[in-house]
Amino acid sequence: MHVLSEECVTDPAALADYCQSYPIDCLKIAPSHLSALLTSERSGEILPRQQLILGGETARWDLIERIQQHAPPCQIHNHYGPTETTIGVLTYPVTSHPAQTVPLGRPLPNTEIYLLDQHLQPVPLGVPGEIYIGGAGVARGYINQPELTAERFISHPFRSKGRVYATGDQARYHEDGTLEFLGRVDDQVKVRGFRVELGEIEAVLTQHPALQEVTVAVRENERGETQLAAYVALKTGQTATSDDMREFVRERLPDYMVPATFTTLKALPRTPSGKIDRQSLPAPEPETSAAAEERVAPHTSVEKQLAEIWEGVLQVDNVGVNANFFDLGGHSLLATQVMSRARAAFGIEIPLRYLFEAPTVAQLAIAIEQTLTEQADDAELSQLLAEIEES
Repeated sequence: MHVLSEECVTDPAALADYCQSYPIDCLKIAPSHLSALLTSERSGEILPRQQLILGGETARWDLIERIQQHAPPCQIHNHYGPTETTIGVLTYPVTSHPAQTVPLGRPLPNTEIYLLDQHLQPVPLGVPGEIYIGGAGVARGYINQPELTAERFISHPFRSKGRVYATGDQARYHEDGTLEFLGRVDDQVKVRGFRVELGEIEAVLTQHPALQEVTVAVRENERGETQLAAYVALKTGQTATSDDMREFVRERLPDYMVPATFTTLKALPRTPSGKIDRQSLPAPEPETSAAAEERVAPHTSVEKQLAEIWEGVLQVDNVGVNANFFDLGGHSLLATQVMSRARAAFGIEIPLRYLFEAPTVAQLAIAIEQTLTEQADDAELSQLLAEIEES
């Protein structure tokens, strides 16, 4: 069992070096995390020799194809299971394309899987139903949360004893008996493998003194990634910029729960019954942070190359030297792509932490220029010592 540091598992170069020293036979990883690592020029060195287990979020066939190109002998398994049932309950050895998304597979031993309708009755083949889980892995409940425990851990619908866990996940059976994931029946979402409750983010945003009403939705960006989009309506006479709201959330919630975009509306759209109409929310507005409005064009060679790398990875235009990578929609997985391209562009080893410590083009350019100078000085010193030794 290998216990790796966060820096190692998010830095493709560091992980490749580790795998060269300690070859890995089996790797469990979230699809979005692996997808980011596979952008590295050393992606073939990262994949395990025998078994790859994908889990934590929906797997896509295009990722499967990329893995098979890099490591044909590796057996790929899709894996499903919430924390409340001790993580794993379904697994699928990837062989073919029976569905748009990679199937969740079949139950593991000592696990019961039921697809039920709103009346807790089994649904027919091909009809969507909610996944209920029974068996040895079902947890006792949520600590100090009896109401939530009673809501999610219910009496077994088909036995006199035992309980099942209501996952909130929707799926349907294929003819071969495997399950296809269809989405959620509530507002819970997965973002880069993290479980996110939209209501929790909304509760924090409503505490902002300038906001009258808020809602948070999930949108797919230009890169095909799932991202959080916040929609807000301001109180009369109040103002709030995207930077202000983003920092407000960042101070109170983990980074993966900070919305990528903030769209200000005169009022949030509502249904005839008065509920927020999520279907009528517009596409997120392009970010116009203070750094973007006060754009300073790159002027050094390093700044220009970094700006081009950011534009390519983030799929944005006209990146200025003061633009913050994370405020432009960047996150830790995209950071691995930026630093991988930067290593190739400048021909030096650059730790991933540089981008977190220096998140603007100008700051990162200074760090890279210093590294280039130090390595050049080391090379000149080595050459001088070699000449002295020869003489």
